Amino acid sequence: MTRTSPAGLEQLVAEEGEVLRAYRDVAGVWTIGVGLTAASGVIVPKAGMTITRAQSRALLAEALTSRYEPAVAAAMPGALGHEFDGGVSFHFNTGAIARASWVRAWHNSDRAALRAGLATWNKAGGRVVEGLSRRRAREADLILDGRRDTGVASFATLSRGDSGERVGALQGELIRLGVLATEVDGSFGAATEAAVRAFQSAHPQLTVDGRVGPATQAQITRSLAARDGLAATAASGTLVTGGVATAGHTAPAVLFVAGLLFVALGVLAWRYRDEIRAILTLKRRH
Repeated sequence: MTRTSPAGLEQLVAEEGEVLRAYRDVAGVWTIGVGLTAASGVIVPKAGMTITRAQSRALLAEALTSRYEPAVAAAMPGALGHEFDGGVSFHFNTGAIARASWVRAWHNSDRAALRAGLATWNKAGGRVVEGLSRRRAREADLILDGRRDTGVASFATLSRGDSGERVGALQGELIRLGVLATEVDGSFGAATEAAVRAFQSAHPQLTVDGRVGPATQAQITRSLAARDGLAATAASGTLVTGGVATAGHTAPAVLFVAGLLFVALGVLAWRYRDEIRAILTLKRRH
């Protein structure tokens, strides 16, 4: 049985999202359930794997009791229920409970330093992520005051009827991928839903439901990385191989660099082979 309360579990699921079919996260790691990878020690997700919601919750409970809760208990001895829930949410997302400065502030009952310390954990890939900033604020509210945000079924999912900056960012990504022709308006309407469904249908591992949860968002990010990475590598190759030595002979250094770029292009093409195949499929449809 988990030490995390039932309300804490539901908020964790809302923060992480829950996907019952295995998908690859942004880094290409197979993931299933409530953000569980092979590193969780409770399951080894593979392509095509599916689980039930009951299995997902059982696996989450196993991961919490074996890995995450003990670390939070060690870092926050004597924590009240809501404080422990907030610590688990943070550690499940970052794995950094043992070194986070806000934990020292918690020990010192320094509310301002705790909130400020939590707020610094809002970056991914060196960039501030709006969703992480909001999550850290919710965790601060939970730890400091026991205040839970129960008005949203899932913080990790966007669907028809939603609006705001997150929807605008999604629309911009769909436009870059060539599946959305309208302008960014920050409103998840029929056109945006149709674009999401078109994208999902090009990726067999995704459920075609018009909703953007963790699996679909990760695939969108990977597809953009594939497109941008291949374009940048190809452009570099064009610039390099455009350099020709006098007397009509290509400089050896240019040939060497061009060879490296060719290898890099091949590595990118292999790493993102599924994304490239899907991009080509989408282009044929449009």
